[in-house]
Amino acid sequence: MMGMSVLKQEVALEATVLNHSMSLVQRMETLLALGNSSDVTLRVQTINTDEVKVIQAHGLVLTLQSDVFEDLLLNRNNSAVVLRETPDCAAVFDKFVRYLYCGDISVRLDQAISLHKLASKYHVWGLQQGLTQYMTQHLSSDSPTGHVIGWYNYALHIGDVVLRDSCLQYLSWNLSSVLQSGEWGSISEDLLLSLLQRSDLILQSELELYEALEAWISQNQPVSSTVESALRAVRYGMIPPQHLFRLQKQSPLLQKHYESIRDLLYLAFQFHSASPIQLAKYFDVNCSIFTPRNYLSTSWGSPWVINNPTRDDRSFSFQTQLGPSGHDSIKRVTWNALFSPRWLPLNARSTYTELGAMQPTRTDGGRPRIIVTPATSSPDFAGVSFQKTVIVMARQQGKLVVRHVYNFHQSTEEAGDFLVDADLQRRASEYLIDSSLYLHIVIKPLYHTLIVARK
Repeated sequence: MMGMSVLKQEVALEATVLNHSMSLVQRMETLLALGNSSDVTLRVQTINTDEVKVIQAHGLVLTLQSDVFEDLLLNRNNSAVVLRETPDCAAVFDKFVRYLYCGDISVRLDQAISLHKLASKYHVWGLQQGLTQYMTQHLSSDSPTGHVIGWYNYALHIGDVVLRDSCLQYLSWNLSSVLQSGEWGSISEDLLLSLLQRSDLILQSELELYEALEAWISQNQPVSSTVESALRAVRYGMIPPQHLFRLQKQSPLLQKHYESIRDLLYLAFQFHSASPIQLAKYFDVNCSIFTPRNYLSTSWGSPWVINNPTRDDRSFSFQTQLGPSGHDSIKRVTWNALFSPRWLPLNARSTYTELGAMQPTRTDGGRPRIIVTPATSSPDFAGVSFQKTVIVMARQQGKLVVRHVYNFHQSTEEAGDFLVDADLQRRASEYLIDSSLYLHIVIKPLYHTLIVARK
């Protein structure tokens, strides 16, 4: 009985939380707005101008939030603290101070860097981390002049590797939309040249990249050596001969710099005219000109929209050209893709039925899998290996963007980590668009006999 009464007592003493923190925040905001009991005057001077913004503040609040303010207040001679800020930081300084009082802030795309600078300068680490996260999550937002390249340059300048890499990945994965935006012209030479080296760029075709490069060069008028480095990074072997002929005759840029890239064009035409195996016998070639990027045009793969992906297994067939060489472009490979929402590992399922169709074993414990295999084999496959890339699209800030990219090679049928973090059961899953999975499968034929190991 004694035990029961103690238990009752414990139940009776259960605590209830009364949360009035919102009204506290409102009082703090009023305190700042009215300047009541203010013991510090912040004089925010805009560098190289006569502009001064005066803010009545409270030493206790400032020092609680920032050790930099603590030092400034300890070392002041009178009640005013003079702060010198760049025009962009001065413009958002009152917003920044309000955050110190209220713990929340509304951010616009064009204010993110200025606020990040202030948070870093005054050691307000929670705000700094929040802004880095905001930028990472808002790369796809629409802005009049674009913002990703500006954020990339800022991240590079301050050494924020996570933000820099997020920007670089966004630019690489969504290059077609970046090329068509007003932002493309503002890209720096270094960033342009580093993007041109990448094989993971996602875009319609190499020709689209050449035309965008032409536009960038005419807008920025860089020095000759930069133009030549950029032109030499174009993968001419990936451009069909009829387009190469047209560029030779109609592109003023190509005509002007023809001598500096003539060897690459000559190699591309040879590549298109002979079988790759023949070419490999005679030429020690640098492989990048023969390495496809992730091209979305129909020769290289196909989109695949899977409605209600958790419902059941799906299969799909599509064709690609055997290889980028003109010699192989008319040869077609048929591919079978199989998607299963719940799927056991290869060693735990029966692979074939009497009909010869691949039958995955359905199981609640399995997870999403995709398998991409050629429908037939052919002697033409000799000397060609296929890298398979599955691109998953998502809608962010109302725009279709690449959410994830999975690569797997010919020797493996499937990508081991495919959609490993995706909760496809959840209607609002960031991997789904209107309850559907939007995929694009790209097949990248690599002439492995041509790829020379470079020391």
